[in-house]
Amino acid sequence: MLVVQVLGPVRAWRDGTALALGPAGRKALFGLLALAGGKPVTRAELVDALWGERPPASATNVIHTHVKHLRQVLEPDRDARAPSTLLPAVGDGYALTVPPDGVDVVRFRSLAARAASVPRDDLRHAADLLGEALGLWHGRPLADVPVLDAHPAVVTLAEERRAALARHAEAMIAIGAPRDVLPALVEDAAAHGLDEAMHALLIRAYTAAGQRDQAFGTYTLVRRHLAEELGVSPGPELTAAYLDALEEAPADAVAAPARSRPAPPGVNQLPGEVAGFTGRQAELAELGRVLRAERTGVPIVVVCGTAGVGKTALVLHCAHGIRADFPDGQLYVDLRGYDPRSPVPAEDALSRLLDGLGVTGADVPVDPDQRAARYRAELADRRVLVVLDNASTVDQVRPLLPGTPGCLVLVTSRTSMAGLVALHGAHRLDVDLLPAADSTALLHALIGERVRREPAAAAELAAQCGRLPLALRVAAELAVSRPDSALAELTGELADRRRRLHVLDTGDDVRAAVRTVFSWSYLQLPPQVATAFRRLGLHAGPDVTPLALAALTGSDPDSARRTLEVLARNHLVQAVPAGRFAVHDLLRAYAEELAREHDPEPERSAATERLLACHLATASAAMDLLYPADRPYRPDVSATPALAFPSADAARAWLDAERSTLVALCRFAERDDRPGYAIDLATTLFRYLEGGHYADASTVHECALRAAQRAGEDGMLAAALTNLGALRRLLGDYDQAAVHLHEAIDLHRRTGGHYGAARALSNLGIVAERIGEHEEAASLHQEALALHQRLGSRYGQAAALLNLGNACSRPGHFADAAGYLERALELFRGLGDVVGEASALSNLGDVCANLRRYPDAVRHLSEAQELFQRLDHSYGVASTLGNLGNVHTRLGDWSQAHRCYTTALELFRDIGHRYGEANVLNGLGEILRTAGRHDEARDAHAGALRIATETGDQDELDRARAGLGATLRHA
Repeated sequence: MLVVQVLGPVRAWRDGTALALGPAGRKALFGLLALAGGKPVTRAELVDALWGERPPASATNVIHTHVKHLRQVLEPDRDARAPSTLLPAVGDGYALTVPPDGVDVVRFRSLAARAASVPRDDLRHAADLLGEALGLWHGRPLADVPVLDAHPAVVTLAEERRAALARHAEAMIAIGAPRDVLPALVEDAAAHGLDEAMHALLIRAYTAAGQRDQAFGTYTLVRRHLAEELGVSPGPELTAAYLDALEEAPADAVAAPARSRPAPPGVNQLPGEVAGFTGRQAELAELGRVLRAERTGVPIVVVCGTAGVGKTALVLHCAHGIRADFPDGQLYVDLRGYDPRSPVPAEDALSRLLDGLGVTGADVPVDPDQRAARYRAELADRRVLVVLDNASTVDQVRPLLPGTPGCLVLVTSRTSMAGLVALHGAHRLDVDLLPAADSTALLHALIGERVRREPAAAAELAAQCGRLPLALRVAAELAVSRPDSALAELTGELADRRRRLHVLDTGDDVRAAVRTVFSWSYLQLPPQVATAFRRLGLHAGPDVTPLALAALTGSDPDSARRTLEVLARNHLVQAVPAGRFAVHDLLRAYAEELAREHDPEPERSAATERLLACHLATASAAMDLLYPADRPYRPDVSATPALAFPSADAARAWLDAERSTLVALCRFAERDDRPGYAIDLATTLFRYLEGGHYADASTVHECALRAAQRAGEDGMLAAALTNLGALRRLLGDYDQAAVHLHEAIDLHRRTGGHYGAARALSNLGIVAERIGEHEEAASLHQEALALHQRLGSRYGQAAALLNLGNACSRPGHFADAAGYLERALELFRGLGDVVGEASALSNLGDVCANLRRYPDAVRHLSEAQELFQRLDHSYGVASTLGNLGNVHTRLGDWSQAHRCYTTALELFRDIGHRYGEANVLNGLGEILRTAGRHDEARDAHAGALRIATETGDQDELDRARAGLGATLRHA
């Protein structure tokens, strides 16, 4: 029996005896015929494969000679005049007709095909078949005839092997035998250094085998190759494999706490029930049946009906009644789906829901898909009631749905939400107008005995209100305000108003009834209050404060507060906690319609201008208290009156309370073609938002960028790109940060924006430092310093020297770093900038520790800690404590170092500072390892590694890997 091998060096055996196939050219011809699997290969194809475009004149004769000798070797007993059975001539070519089982390539392909047809639930069988197929290989195909290395058939065969190897590895990992495929994966990955898919598979195999340090090392190596060879970062598949490895790393004791804080016990975001809720017994009974029914997935109920029909009141009444069934909390968000100015995007709603679950600040992912995933993860294994009010589309709701049963979702919408019913099994409850008896009963609850005395008039009033609860409440409030008037008199006025009112909706349309009742109530308002109501239609924020109304009307906050209280008594706004007022979307739309009808466009534009200017100026005043040294970098809004804050705490509290409004105003400024406000708001809020509100920061800075791009003004675009680049740097997206900052620098230089150019250079320098390009970082900071010197900006020089000192804080450059930081300290002290002084002292103390000047280090750090504590500067206190932990570690005082690190860790987690958290986790891991507490050390380093991988901070990444490697080697 003849056996042929081409999966490796070309070989042949007859009855177990090796055959001498001859020189390389003859082996090449034999290998080509074997690869063809019994199909003929023409003479032209053989010539092309063996000699390419320049064959010798004797090519045909050489092939004939090779075939002659091969026939003699393969069939030594054949009569020379008899036709060959193993190597016959076919046309002008030849074929090798060895039985299929005799050629390894044919057997390989047959086994691979059989494995592909194995059912997915029989992975072991597939693994066995693929293992047998791969066992046929002994090296590269046709390994000893390099002339054919680039031949398409050889290249294809090599790729078939790699595909089989990948499938075999996946199956072996799935059945719990990853170690058996590691040698082959290591070899293939080494041969294909830029193949991300194979490296991802190798990382997964290492992870499954418990060899996480090798997985981390593999990722580091391929990431470096990608950067050096292609100038790109790892793609999604490779990154996902690495993050999976991180998730597998045990990190429960030190690394896991506080990133994912549990929801506060019994958190309740539900608004209060509507007073005097009446009727809806049939709907409540149906809701009860639905909620008691057995379900396998997440129960979802969509309560739909026309505007003003009482959907929200019904859902809230039900939600308050079943609170005890959801002990882990009740979440609520008004999606404002029908608000023409500012419906709530799903990603913003997710931020609010996550906030209710205890996930705030930097822990809220910037990417919308990751934010939704984090939300579902937080709800897993919890019993939480989620109320999604005023939804307009399925797409607005779908990302807000929990992923596991145990929760209940109640949705209100004017539409049927057919997609939720069809795809998610939601139960739809249609809410119609109140029955006549219930309408009269609601009027009785709101007005009192006058309804009982005038039943006919009450029934007429209910009919005139279209039996809509919202209209009934507004009408009832007007009746209460006129206790001496008979109901019949009021219904007569309303009927007359209906006849005279010009409305777009005619006939029996319920919207006509609502419009009539609104207009009736509106006409009773004093002129000043009526103007204020119209102005509410111009506000893009989620709710209204006295400050906002004061800006819209040109009045003062105290007058605006009294006006809002009058509107609340008339049920035209609703008081909500913290001195704010909500406006029903129907009333907001009606107010905007009135404004367009009665107020000239210049007045409306001026009101909106005052609203934006007031919030910008007040935000600037808050930032002046919180970050006074940055004042030259913020827009000058000193000409606009603003709130005065008694303290930095009050300023931060205002920013926290108004953050959603400020984000909404930035969106509005972009849409309303007011790019200056979008960019000025983004620039003003930068330092506040960078403190941990990264999701909102991303929204604001991207709005500003789009506004600047539409405006086509290079100065605006430069500012927006600088802000967005600095944010991307904070988020660890260093590639995108560098792109934005390089473009910003070019624009700043073109427009003469020297301050902006210096700021962009500094941020680019920090990017370079984070990715390990220390010389480039120092050069960029030097350039920024030179700019500030030419501008005469002492603060700018101090900040640049501080950054330069940080960039030089590495072995061999600590003395230079100390010099830069000492100069920065002197400048900050001369400026009276206490925050800058404390920052310079903290960093200088760290450098002194590296220079083994321990008394100086302790002195500087203790002074910095005192200053930061006096300023109530949490980040500064945490950073200084981390540096003090480093010093005590060097001095061998493990107990004191542990106290510093753990306190710093708690502070960094409270403020959401990821780099600081990773830094002190690594420090904590190092002292725990030294103390012999290896399990805790491993957990700390794993936590640092997880954070540094997400942010891309190279120094902490390398430090965490080294620490993990040390703990794993000890284990």
